[in-house]
Amino acid sequence: MSKAGGDGDVETAKLQEGRTAPATAGPGWTKVNCPCCKSERVDPLVLVKLGPKVRPETKRWLLRVIGAPQQEGGAALLAHPGEDATGNIIVLSAPRCTLLKATEELGLCKTYNNGEMEAFSYNDRDNFKDSDNMEAFLTLAERQYMVKYELDGLRAQKDLRIPGLLDGYTLHHRDNIWRKLGSAGVIVDMLPLHNPDKLKDLSKAWYSGNQLAQPLDSINGYFGNSVAFYFSFLDFYTWSLVPPAVLGLSITYFSGEAHKETGESVSGSAVTSDDDSGPAVGGHMIQAIFNMLWSTVVMELWKRRSSSLSYRWGTMSLAERFAEPRPGFHGDLGVNPVTGRVEPLFPGWQRDLRMALVSVPVVGLFLGLVVLGMLCFYWGEAQVQQLHRDWDSLLSQTLLYVPSVLHIVYTNVLATVYKTAALSLTEYENHREESAFENHLTAKVLVFTFFNCFAVLFHIAFFKQDVPLLRKRLASLLVVTQLLNQVTEVVIPFLVDRFISAPHRAESKDDPPEDKFRNQSNLPAFPGLFAEYIELLVQFGYLSLFSCVFPLTAVLLLLNNITEIRTDAYKICKLFRKPFCPPGANMHVWQIAFEVLSFVSVVSNCWLLLLSPWLQNLCREGGWSSTNVLLVAILVEHVLILVKVVISVLIPDEPDWVRKKMEHIEFTSMQALREQVNPPPDISVCCRSTWSP
Repeated sequence: MSKAGGDGDVETAKLQEGRTAPATAGPGWTKVNCPCCKSERVDPLVLVKLGPKVRPETKRWLLRVIGAPQQEGGAALLAHPGEDATGNIIVLSAPRCTLLKATEELGLCKTYNNGEMEAFSYNDRDNFKDSDNMEAFLTLAERQYMVKYELDGLRAQKDLRIPGLLDGYTLHHRDNIWRKLGSAGVIVDMLPLHNPDKLKDLSKAWYSGNQLAQPLDSINGYFGNSVAFYFSFLDFYTWSLVPPAVLGLSITYFSGEAHKETGESVSGSAVTSDDDSGPAVGGHMIQAIFNMLWSTVVMELWKRRSSSLSYRWGTMSLAERFAEPRPGFHGDLGVNPVTGRVEPLFPGWQRDLRMALVSVPVVGLFLGLVVLGMLCFYWGEAQVQQLHRDWDSLLSQTLLYVPSVLHIVYTNVLATVYKTAALSLTEYENHREESAFENHLTAKVLVFTFFNCFAVLFHIAFFKQDVPLLRKRLASLLVVTQLLNQVTEVVIPFLVDRFISAPHRAESKDDPPEDKFRNQSNLPAFPGLFAEYIELLVQFGYLSLFSCVFPLTAVLLLLNNITEIRTDAYKICKLFRKPFCPPGANMHVWQIAFEVLSFVSVVSNCWLLLLSPWLQNLCREGGWSSTNVLLVAILVEHVLILVKVVISVLIPDEPDWVRKKMEHIEFTSMQALREQVNPPPDISVCCRSTWSP
C-alpha cells in the first residue's frame, strides 16, 4: 500500500486525470489487490476533510485502514492523500468488488442478463448486465453512498492506539472507527464530490430550459433515490392540483357567495350581505366532497407510481435490518442473535422507557408552547378588532393582519427550535437502523407540525365556529407562509452564495483538483428534505381540510409549486453541497402522514358543511334538533369514510406488472437460497447403476 510522497505535480496530474498504472490504482492511490478490480481509470467519489492539527503519521495510518481488505478490518476502498501526507484532505473511490459486495448487502436489485430485475448476488455477479462496468452498473449516487456505507461500518478488530493521537483516543474492540475519529477531531467533514459535466447536463435538462417534465432517472442517478422520490412526488402533486384549481376558479367566478368571501379575506372586514357568512350549499359543498375524494385518489395513484419507480430503480427489496448498525448507535458489545456478528446491543425496553419518560414529555412541552402562542394570537386578534371598530381607518384595517403575521412568524421560529430538540431526543433514544432513526425523528416533527400549523384553524372552525376568521386566517397563511419559504429557502441562500461565499470559491481551469474539491466543501451542507416535505404536507392539509371555505387555495398552491420545482432544483444543484442519499423504496413515514390527513379531511369538511346557512335554515324549518343534525353529520361522515376505503381498495397500491415482477424476484431469491443451502446432488453418482448382466 503506497504512502504519500514523491513528486507533487505528478500526484496532482494523476488525480485529475483519474489514470492508474496496471498493477495499482495509480501513484498516490492505495493498491488494488484483486485482479478483477484493476482499472485504467479511478473516479474520485468522496472527499474527506481532516482536522488542522492532524499529523502525517495519523493520516498515513488512516490511509492504510481505508485501503486494507475487509477481512483485515479495513474498508477495501481506494484512497488518495491529495497533494502530500501533510495535506488536510483524502480523496476516496471504490474498486469493483467492494461496490458489488455493498450492492448485495444493501439488497439492491439490478438487471439480469435476461433483461429482468433480480436481487443482486455477489456469487452470481457475472450474470448481471454491465457488472464489469461500475459506471453503467451503479449510479454515481449509489457508488458515493457505498463509500460512506463502508466507512461507517469500520470497526476496530482489537484494542489499538491511533498513531499521532493521545492515549485518551485509544480504539477498543468493536469501536466504530469513523465515529471515534470524528470525536477526536481527525475527521471534520465528508462529502460526495460533484461531477461538473454531469451536473451541467442535469441542470440543462432540469431547470435551465422550458421543459415541464422532470428528468427523474437523471436525478436518481446523480442525487439518489431520496431526492428523486421527493421531486417525483412534487411533480405528481403539483399536476394533481390542476383539477381542484379549475374547480376553485369556477366556484369563485360563478358563485356570488364566493365573491363576497374573497372580498372578506382580502379586506379583512365583513361584506354586507343578507345571508350569514359560511359555506353555502352548491359550490362549497361540491368543493368539500371533491376534496375528500380527490385526496384519496391522489395518494392511491401516487403509491402506484412510487412502486413503479422503486422497481425501475431497484430499491424494492432493501435489507437494512441485517446491515451494520448506524454510526450513532451505541450499547454493550454482544452477539447479534440474527446475524451472529459481534456488535453493540441495546435492549428495546430501555429505548421504550426513554421515549416514554423523556421524549413524550418534551414533545408535550412544545405542544404547550403552541397553545400559548394560539392564546396570544386570540388576545391580539381581539385587541385589533376593537381598535378597528374604534378607528375604522385604513391603518386599523391593515393592523387586522398583524396578529396573524406575528403568529405565523412565532410558529415558524418555534418549529425551527423544535427540530433541533427532536433530533437530540431521537439520538438519545438510540435506534439501531438508520431508517428507524429517520422514522422516529419524522414522526416527532409531524406531530408538532400538525399541531403547530392546524391547531388554530381547527379551533376557529370547531370551537369558535367563525368561518370569516377561518377564511382570513387561511388566506394569510397561504400568502405569508409561501413568501417566507421562498425568501428563506432560495433568496437568502442565493444572496449569501452570490456575494459572500462565491468570491472565496473562485477557480480557474488550471487550478489543481485538490483546490476544486476544497471549494465544494466550502458550500453549506444540504439541509435535507425535511422542510420540503413539511411544506408539501402543510399545503396538502390546507387544501384537503379547509379549502371549502376558500376555493382559491388550490390555485395559489399550484402557482407556488410551479416555481417551487425549479427553485428547489436550482438550490440543490448550485447552493449546497451534494448530499449522501441512502437507497429508499418510497417516501416512508411521509406517505403515511399524507394518508392520515386525507382521512382527517372527512371530519373537517363535514363539520364545515354543518356551518352552511342553507343547511341550518333547512334544519330549523324541518324542526330538527341539534342532536339529530349531529347524528346525520356523523352518518354522512362514516359513509364518506367508507367510500374512501372502497376507493383505496379498488385502486391497487402497485400495478399488476410490478406485483408480478416482485413475486418473480422473491421466487428467484428463494430458489437461489435453496440451492446454496441444499446443493443439487451429483447426477453421475445418483444415476450410477449396479446392474450386471
